[in-house]
Amino acid sequence: MAPSDAPEERAPEVRGDYTGAVYGSLLAASVVVGAGTLGTFPRLHLVALLLATGVVFWAAHVFSRLFGARMVHHLSWSVIRRTSREERPIIEAAVPPALAAGISPLLGLGPQEMAWLALAVALVGQVGWATVAASRAGASRGLMAVAGAINLLLGLLIVLLKVALQH
Repeated sequence: MAPSDAPEERAPEVRGDYTGAVYGSLLAASVVVGAGTLGTFPRLHLVALLLATGVVFWAAHVFSRLFGARMVHHLSWSVIRRTSREERPIIEAAVPPALAAGISPLLGLGPQEMAWLALAVALVGQVGWATVAASRAGASRGLMAVAGAINLLLGLLIVLLKVALQH
């Protein structure tokens, strides 16, 4: 069989794609770190920044998927709606850290503690979604642990960045 005749290897079909949720959680963590480097950031500004950044990156992903993969194909409203829905986890991943920032006054947290809480929530989401994605893809427990550990490492790099930029 010639190389061009070889069957294409495909990733296993997975119910739900959690890539956007993992990516969105890491993005949210990065937003918290970036906002924290600007000094004391008001809670509502951080909430708005998290949500707005999620929406902007969602729109960018929708646009790039539609025009990157379908430039020569006919675009329809159903394709646009489906692609928009598939990329929605990027926005959804910004909601828990935004909520954490928003409720931080109820917990008696100051601006620095609020930022750490929002960052922790984003990182827990990132590790959680990566582990769920591996599980739904049929990965072994060992591979699920590796997926979680790699995402924890990425999250810790974000934490190190926050600490380095604050000093």
